[in-house]
Amino acid sequence: MAEPTDPWHVEISKTAQRSLRTLPHKFAAAIVEFITGPLAENPYRLSKPLHAELAAWRSARRGDYRVILQIDDDRHLVRVGRIEHRATAYKPR
Repeated sequence: MAEPTDPWHVEISKTAQRSLRTLPHKFAAAIVEFITGPLAENPYRLSKPLHAELAAWRSARRGDYRVILQIDDDRHLVRVGRIEHRATAYKPR
């Protein structure tokens, strides 16, 4: 089991990777730096739980974008499911 001070492992879904490829380089680079840096260090502090049909997910802010993620405590893993603009991040698909 990982130590509490170890950075979390980060897994980025194909959907989130596709979203990153469609963003301007400046935004995509900032989001990747955020995910692999501060978010991987302390995902609970930088994210908030979501509600209703998204209750299994958490959201972290990076500028106008939201990183929708799940945290697996047993595997010390952060799963990034989606990266969306804040205007559309929480709308049903």
